[in-house]
Amino acid sequence: MKKFLTAVFVVLAFAQSAKAELSIDITGARSEPMATALPVFSSTDGKSAEFSRKITGVVQSDLESSGLFRILDSFAYLQKFKNIDDSPRFVDWQAISAEALIQGAVEYVNAKQIKISVRLWDVPAAQEMYSSSFEIDEKGWRRVAHIIADAVYKRITGEAGYFDTRIVYIAETGTPLRRVKRLAIMDQDGENHQFLTDGINLVLTPRFSPNMQQITYMSYYKDTPRVYLFDIETGKQQVVGDFPGMTFAPRFSPDGHKLVMSMAENGNTEIYEMNLDTRAVKQLTHMPSIETSPSYSPDGKRIVFSSDRSGGQQLYVMNANGKNMRRISFGKGRYATPVWSPRGDYIAFTKMAGGKFYIGVMFPDGKGERLVAEGYLVEGPTWSPNGRILIYFRQEAPDRRGIPGATKIYAVDITGYNERRLLTPVDASDPAWSPLLSDH
Repeated sequence: MKKFLTAVFVVLAFAQSAKAELSIDITGARSEPMATALPVFSSTDGKSAEFSRKITGVVQSDLESSGLFRILDSFAYLQKFKNIDDSPRFVDWQAISAEALIQGAVEYVNAKQIKISVRLWDVPAAQEMYSSSFEIDEKGWRRVAHIIADAVYKRITGEAGYFDTRIVYIAETGTPLRRVKRLAIMDQDGENHQFLTDGINLVLTPRFSPNMQQITYMSYYKDTPRVYLFDIETGKQQVVGDFPGMTFAPRFSPDGHKLVMSMAENGNTEIYEMNLDTRAVKQLTHMPSIETSPSYSPDGKRIVFSSDRSGGQQLYVMNANGKNMRRISFGKGRYATPVWSPRGDYIAFTKMAGGKFYIGVMFPDGKGERLVAEGYLVEGPTWSPNGRILIYFRQEAPDRRGIPGATKIYAVDITGYNERRLLTPVDASDPAWSPLLSDH
C-alpha cells in the first residue's frame, strides 16, 4: 500500500477566490442532490479510452451513492473536452443547470503507467475549485477513481470522503441448520471481493484496527470463544486468547494498542481491557449485571457499553479506566451494540422496541435520539470513517415455512435518508468499515 501511495500522488492544487464557493452542508437537514456534470474523461487513444470510461463510471457511482450528487444526463452536454487544458464554456454548462463540473483526462506515459488528471469547476461562479493529477500503474485505476471521488466530496462538503475504503463482513452460506460463516472483505462499492477464511470454523463480528492492516474477530475453537488477529496484507493470523462467555469480538482502542471486550466469569459478564503489547488483561466493571458491547470514544478517553443494571438493557458511558459511569439512554425498549462515531459527535446503536429492531443515533450525552432504520431484524451498526454514513445488516422475516429470510448489508446516512443495499455475492452480516486507505 505504501508503494502505491508513493506512486499515486503527483500534484495537488486548490484554486482560491473571494467569491462564495459551491458547497453542500451535510451537518444539518437533508439537502437536494447537487446537479453535477461528469463528461467521460478525455483520452488519447483506444487503450486510454477504455480506462477513461471505467474511471468516469466509478467516480459517478461513488458520488451518486452518497445521495448528495445528481449526475446530469450526458446527452444534454453541449461542450466536448478534447484534453484537460480545455477551458469550460460556462454558459453551456449553466444552460443545463449544472452546478458542479468534473473534467478529467487519461493518457499513457509508458507501456504500463497512466496519468489521470482531474479538475473540479464551480459552474455558477465560473471558477476552478480543485485540480490534481496522478501517475500510477494501470492496475491502480480503480483506487484513483475512488480517491478522485473522495476529493470532490471533500471539496464540496468540507468533510473527508469515504470511497477509498474497504468493508469486512461475515459471508453466510448453507442451510439454517448448517450455516457456514466466513470472513470476507471488499471495497466499499463491492468490488475486489475475497474470502479471508475457509469456513471450517465459525467466525463472528470482525473489527478493523486503526492501522487498517489488522482485523480482530471471534471464532469458536472446541466450543470455546477465541479471539484472533488477522493481518490483511500477509493473510497470517494469531490467537489473542480464549475468552469463555464472550459473545462479540473486542474493539480496538484508537491507538491500536488495546482491546476492550466483555466476557463472562462465574456467570457474571463484565468489561475488560487487554493491552496487546503485554497481553495483560484488566477488569473495568464490577457489577452483578450484564455489561457488554463496549466501544471506545475516538480520543480513547471514554467507553460506551450496554448494561441491564437498571433492570432493562440501556446504554452507559464511563471513563476508559472504568470510573465515572453514567446512563445515557432512557427511551422505551432495549439498547444494544453501541459504537462511537469516529468524529465523536454521535453514538450509533441497535434498539429493540414494540416487536421491531431499529438502528439509531444519539449524542454522547444521550440527547437527540433519532432512529434511522427499522425492520424485522436490523443490527450491528458501524460507521464510515467520516462519521456520516452507517452500515448494518438486515435480515428479512421468515417465510411461511419458518425458513429465515436473506441477510444483507445496508447503508444509510445519519439523517435517515438514502438507504441502499450493498451488493455481496452471498448473504452478509456483521459489517465493519475500514479507515480511509490513504490520506488524500
